[in-house]
Amino acid sequence: MAQPETTTPDSGWSIIRRVMPYLWPEGRTDLKARVVLSMAALILSKVISVITPFFYKAAVDGLAGEAPSTGLLVGLTAVALTVAYGVARAANVGFQQLRDALFARVGQRALRQLALETFEHIHAMSMRYHITRRTGGLSRIIERGVKGVEFLLRFLLFSIGPLVLELLLVAGILAFVFDMRYLAVLVVTIALYVWFTFKVTEWRVQIRREMNEQDNDATQKAIDSLLNFETVKYFAAERWEADRYDTAMAGYQKAAIKTAYSLAFLNFGQSLLITTGLVIVMVMAALGVQEGRLTVGDFVMVNAYMIQITMPLNFLGSVYREIRQALVDMGQMFGLLGQPTEVNDKPGAAPLQVNGAEVRFEGVKFGYDSERGILKGVDFAVPAGSSLAIVGSSGAGKSTIGRLLFRFYDVTAGAITIDGQDLRDVTQESLHKAIGVVPQDTVLFNDTILYNIAYGRPDATREEIEEVARAARIHDFIQSLPEGYDTMVGERGLKLSGGEKQRVGIARTILKNPPILLLDEATSALDTETEQQIQGALARAAEGRTVIIIAHRLSTVAAADEIIVLDAGEVVERGRHDDLLAKGGRYADLWARQQREDAA
Repeated sequence: MAQPETTTPDSGWSIIRRVMPYLWPEGRTDLKARVVLSMAALILSKVISVITPFFYKAAVDGLAGEAPSTGLLVGLTAVALTVAYGVARAANVGFQQLRDALFARVGQRALRQLALETFEHIHAMSMRYHITRRTGGLSRIIERGVKGVEFLLRFLLFSIGPLVLELLLVAGILAFVFDMRYLAVLVVTIALYVWFTFKVTEWRVQIRREMNEQDNDATQKAIDSLLNFETVKYFAAERWEADRYDTAMAGYQKAAIKTAYSLAFLNFGQSLLITTGLVIVMVMAALGVQEGRLTVGDFVMVNAYMIQITMPLNFLGSVYREIRQALVDMGQMFGLLGQPTEVNDKPGAAPLQVNGAEVRFEGVKFGYDSERGILKGVDFAVPAGSSLAIVGSSGAGKSTIGRLLFRFYDVTAGAITIDGQDLRDVTQESLHKAIGVVPQDTVLFNDTILYNIAYGRPDATREEIEEVARAARIHDFIQSLPEGYDTMVGERGLKLSGGEKQRVGIARTILKNPPILLLDEATSALDTETEQQIQGALARAAEGRTVIIIAHRLSTVAAADEIIVLDAGEVVERGRHDDLLAKGGRYADLWARQQREDAA
């Protein structure tokens, strides 16, 4: 059964605590200085925004024939006050943009660092996890989660705190410049607005989470179908795949429509509450003007302040929705980061020291789950520089031996050693560098032939790359292509034939120059003629190395120094090819059967 890709998402506050170090990065004085300067620009912009309506009021009073009566505004003409009003608005916007520009490096650095941590963690996950993963859904979780980090950092710093500061300043002005009734209306309006916004948004988050799940499902189905393009064609299943995708998109459409409806309800409710509060305050101010207690400028200033707080309140609704969504997305991503890495280096693990590359399996037992054992006490040794072939029927455990040697999994019992060093005691990186693999189906990156061969050793020179290509009998073919080594191979190498891909893979492995070579049914998917060509390249690649050959075709292992026959996870025979045939046992039966199949 497929395992879930994420654990239960963290709570909102725990996610915020995990994000905060990115806001104040340890050891980065330059970034901390940017945060401080951003906050200074933020405070200046808010102070200016609260002062600005006073210029507006004074200008209106001046035009109405009432001279300004307060502080620095005394004696200024209406035109001067209007210019001052414009300058204040421009300064407010200028400091906001300065704030954003200063913080950009902090946010982008956080995004980059978290993206790298997520990428590295996914590569550290076990083979068991990657076999059961859903690639499309996984990529969307990462994409949305990483983008949510920059958003959350920006708006935690520049929205919630500034909004509270601005509301307090405006509330103080309404209370002391006018009277407490205005403050009471403002407080009730804000309280109702916040309550309504949070309640409806919580409801919408559930709908949005459902929409995300449907989006992940549709994306996964699309990617899975495209990656298996050839299989779809083989079975004329285009209509089937389109229907599967359309069904998934129908679920997404349903959730998206519910999201749109709930958004319309939220926006209308917010507007109704804000407009009601605005009208009440404006009516109170209008009555004050009629009674002579307030000037026309006061009426205009009250209106300006109410509109000024309306904007951040509307913004609060948007920001809260986005923060809740960012928390959902980041919760899924942190859940992914919380997935345990099944195979880990021991504390203080040393690099593998290869002195000849003798490989030993000592009483190895293993099962992919506890209910079904695959290997049941396998013992064998491959002396340094010799070759061992592992044969047997499908399901006998041949490929499992290769996965254990590469330490994709840890053995359940027993031990695997290289030159006497238990694989569990050395670093995985050094182990992987010591083993070269030529699999049954070589998968190439969607890049050039040069890039794919050089992947074996990225610092190799062009001459070294061409040399290994000649050894793999692929150089002449590459040279015959119009773009030569710069030819793009297509996704998963689909522009090349099976034999061409296999030879590119062999060249890549030769370039890596590992002391141990694992050939995992490297020619079983090829035709006989291509197989014979590849066998020559493999023989050259194996020279001077310890070689383990996992094979289905027995003709490819006849020259091995030793052959072991696996049956139901146990070694039932071992010896050289001629000796095993002479025994007339399991190996002889397999050989006779393949000879009959080849002759048919």
